[in-house]
Amino acid sequence: MTTPPTPVTGAAAPTRTAAPSPDPRRWWALGAMVASMLVLGFDMTILNVALPTMAAQLGATTGQQQWMADAYVVVFAALMLPAGLLGDRFGRRRMLITGLGIFLVGSLVGSLAGSVEPVVAARAVMGIGGALVMPLALAVLPSLFAPAERGKAMGIVTAASALGMPLGPIIGGFLLNHFWWGSVFLINIPMVGIGIAACAFLLPETRDPASPKVDALSTALTAAGLGALIYAIIEAPNRGWGSPLVLAMLGGGAVLIAALVVRERRAARPMLDLKLLGHRPFLLNTLAATLVMFILSGLMFVLPPYLQAVLGNDAFGTGLRMLPLMGGLMVAAKGVAPLTVRFGARGVISAGLVVLACAALLGSRTDVGDGYGYTALWLALAGLGFGFAMVPAMTAALDTLPPDRAGSGSGLLMTVRQVGSAVGIALLGSLLAGVYADGLPAGAPHAAGDSVVAAHIVSAKTGDLPLLSAADSSYVHGMGVVLLVCCAAAAVTALLAAALLPKTESAGPAPGGVAPAAPDAGQ
Repeated sequence: MTTPPTPVTGAAAPTRTAAPSPDPRRWWALGAMVASMLVLGFDMTILNVALPTMAAQLGATTGQQQWMADAYVVVFAALMLPAGLLGDRFGRRRMLITGLGIFLVGSLVGSLAGSVEPVVAARAVMGIGGALVMPLALAVLPSLFAPAERGKAMGIVTAASALGMPLGPIIGGFLLNHFWWGSVFLINIPMVGIGIAACAFLLPETRDPASPKVDALSTALTAAGLGALIYAIIEAPNRGWGSPLVLAMLGGGAVLIAALVVRERRAARPMLDLKLLGHRPFLLNTLAATLVMFILSGLMFVLPPYLQAVLGNDAFGTGLRMLPLMGGLMVAAKGVAPLTVRFGARGVISAGLVVLACAALLGSRTDVGDGYGYTALWLALAGLGFGFAMVPAMTAALDTLPPDRAGSGSGLLMTVRQVGSAVGIALLGSLLAGVYADGLPAGAPHAAGDSVVAAHIVSAKTGDLPLLSAADSSYVHGMGVVLLVCCAAAAVTALLAAALLPKTESAGPAPGGVAPAAPDAGQ
């Protein structure tokens, strides 16, 4: 009979800490995050398809359409970091469910709105909910997945968000063809219900009580500063860049953002860890991801009016014709992992940005008489470029951080990325509005200058076919200018990424790796 070995005890006994075992529910938990991200991805594109219809029925100008899109993004960006900290302290699952519930309330308000202002307010409420969902869904990844699995998990979550995008235009177009425009908000109810159920039953509760406290003043500075800058950019085409109000808002926004930077740099435990931007690989990958969101958000704003008003498609047809962009995104999201392993993140990011620049250049050559085939070509290329640049840039940015700063780094990354999205809608939308208005003939009805959709309504009422032709040509010219700006931005960023990003990014893990956050007792 063999006697089992006796454990060594006493001062001389060697001690070894066993590596923490992965949470067995981590892949089920990932399913809950996928459901949550589907809600946000779905809502992002369904509104873009609905904007031309809403502009026609609510009489919304281009600037008001920008606010319907940007109200969500500005609130989202301003509240993302404090929302993430609330999840760290009070439970990420609990805050995720709360965020989805707030998103549901905003959707109900939007469906009942009868004018532009309630729609903007509803989008702001939805932004509060989105701010709780997005960072907490990503914050769960480092706590559940080791570095070896984190890239795969990030790819799945990103692909889920991309999967929601093609569903939005198709379902949104169908709803707009058969129901009133408020149905595009009401459809969020079953999507949110699925997300809440998935989080409640599949996601373990995690916390980080040691995280910094929510800084109310920093949150207010972020929201006020960003809101002032966006307001100035949106109003500039109508009031003029030299308008006292526009200059005051630009100056006030800059002062508020500067005050935020000073406050956060002096804080012992900052809510916004700006020192991370001093880490070059993190900074460059963050800038690459932000630039991609800048272009994607601007493109998603300017594209539906072209497809619907200029090419004459209904809402459902517009949604279908946006599928090449979404298809390219999903193909890239699926194929980016093996390419990154073979060529490195730097090579894939740079190549993706080059493809994006080429797609934007092709798109800038679009003419009124080109038809849809040419548009489908450059849209598919743009989707590939977006996917190949976005996924590895986000993954590489997080992987360059030491484990103890992964949470603050992911919050900073998502905040900067959403600021890029808000600025993209505001700046590129305002550029388009200015070029479009300048291209209309002298003496054109004032309402026709509000948007190309408004010009089509005026032309239909008055039978003014020359106005219709001029509006279409002017809009396509404005879209071409916007795409040229996108091309230049993508090309410059590709050069910077190829020249400055290190060939191999390292996460710099501490010895022994990262232990997953312990689930709450009883979960």
